[in-house]
Amino acid sequence: MRLPLLLPTLRLVVASLGGSLAIAPIALASSLSLAGCTKAGETSKQKARAGVELLAKAAAADVEEVRKGLPLGAKQLETFFADSRAQGDATAAKEALDRARGRVQDLRTAKSTFFVVADKNGLILRSDLEHDALAGKNLFEAFALKAAATGTYVEARGSMAEAAGVRGRTDGQWAAAAPVAKGAEVAGVYATGWSWSAYAYRLENQLRSSVKAETTEQGSKLPLVYVYVVVEKEIYGAPISPDVNAKAVKESGLMGRASGEAVVDVAQEIEGRDFGIALRRVPALGTDVAIAVVRSET
Repeated sequence: MRLPLLLPTLRLVVASLGGSLAIAPIALASSLSLAGCTKAGETSKQKARAGVELLAKAAAADVEEVRKGLPLGAKQLETFFADSRAQGDATAAKEALDRARGRVQDLRTAKSTFFVVADKNGLILRSDLEHDALAGKNLFEAFALKAAATGTYVEARGSMAEAAGVRGRTDGQWAAAAPVAKGAEVAGVYATGWSWSAYAYRLENQLRSSVKAETTEQGSKLPLVYVYVVVEKEIYGAPISPDVNAKAVKESGLMGRASGEAVVDVAQEIEGRDFGIALRRVPALGTDVAIAVVRSET
């Protein structure tokens, strides 16, 4: 409730108590106004907490799909690397990629935004992207995945402009790689991953679907909901998410307060509107990676 609307009522209240009409109403009105903002922010904050817990569990499950499925997909690529002629054929490489993913359930449902097959030196032979700008790039130069060439499944984060999920903003990616064997040797690498911006967009849609079902059942209005992935000091949001919200997450100090898997939160005003921000680290996505939910009730 705004201050001008409160003053007439407050004057009557203060007068009946014998207080000062000049000062007390303003002080009391300010207190009530602040309480109103705090109440709205507190409600959004509590609901943001529930949302970030939901998404943290989803993220852990998303990573587990890749951990289970990628080594199995790598085995499907052994026949591709057994034929040296196929490695120079972009069509054969694309077919091998499609086959590897299609035969493994965890990969079919994986939230990846790219899959690639590379030689043992990290040179990408083919990706599954429609416009393959990744072919010819070196996987190991962008991500610390070289251990895959020595026979180890590995995860890392890095940045390849060709794998970005947003234009006009900085983006990075989470990636995983598994070795592809040829007899007793490693012949190549099978890798996958997602861009942080695209992943934030996926999580945001998941949360909005959950919120929509909840509000429809209760007959209430849909709140404003945004999701961001925090990677160290960088904040990644969906392609059309407001920059001012990302800035609020960054300046909230929540990442510094967060430890373990506990949720930290704050009620905050953003451009004149009360929001709740909740953040939780997600170890499955890597060290110093967290998910943040920014929410405001309507």
